[in-house]
Amino acid sequence: MTTKSLLRPAPSMLGYNISPVGVMAFAIIFAWTIVASFAPFMIPYSVGAIVDTDYFGPMSHQLWLGSDYLGRDMLSRVMMGARYTVGISLAAVALCCFCGVTLGMIAAVIGGWFDTILSRFLDALNSIPSKLFGLVVVAAVGSSIPVLIITLAVIYTPGAYRFARALAVNINTMDFITVARTRGERVGYIIRSEILPNIIRPVLADFGLRFVFVVLLLSGLSFLGLGLQPPYADWGALVRENIGGLPFAAPAVIVPSFAIASLTISVNLLIDNLPRKIRDRSA
Repeated sequence: MTTKSLLRPAPSMLGYNISPVGVMAFAIIFAWTIVASFAPFMIPYSVGAIVDTDYFGPMSHQLWLGSDYLGRDMLSRVMMGARYTVGISLAAVALCCFCGVTLGMIAAVIGGWFDTILSRFLDALNSIPSKLFGLVVVAAVGSSIPVLIITLAVIYTPGAYRFARALAVNINTMDFITVARTRGERVGYIIRSEILPNIIRPVLADFGLRFVFVVLLLSGLSFLGLGLQPPYADWGALVRENIGGLPFAAPAVIVPSFAIASLTISVNLLIDNLPRKIRDRSA
């Protein structure tokens, strides 16, 4: 067996290349998903319990990730923080992509004044800085989980709309769409059966990228004090409340930062290394 054959990605039974980077990224995402789903049953200590007499304690056998600025277990707080970060981000990106993709396909099929007015309105909404928009919303109605989900969804709906509309406009000029119109098919059928199946793959890739954007924005808002409020804490809030441990290289500030980086980078790597058909099996 040659060195070249050892370095070559192994083909799967479905005829796809298995990228080691993609597999590693998927494993990290899957691990964080499990943690977010079952965190209340996995944490060793209550998130509010003070278990260490020293603040910004180091890693130890009892406290695997050290303690925070009050002496609370960081492993428990990071695991529960994953529940809020992943859950809120996933709900927000699902809502924004559903609204944006649906409106984009409708605008592409109907066209005319509806397309023009909707596009200009969403362009104006997209021009507002995201953190400034979040600040205004939080100042007006307060910060809560439903408010954060809706705010994040509104911020990223214009981008999902523009992406889906651009794809749908190209599909809408195809001959099979003209045939469907000639048969007398309605707008709902054309969108559901003709356009959506042909744009679903790039839309799913865009879904992953927008999930990364939402995670970063949510963490940024929480770091500024505009996100989840105590007693809740996502990863961004954990970084903010433990920022005083940065001069000491405390795990309490490093671990949540690493958690944010690991999730967002893994999603990007997974999208970049999606399986592709093997071009030459004999090479």
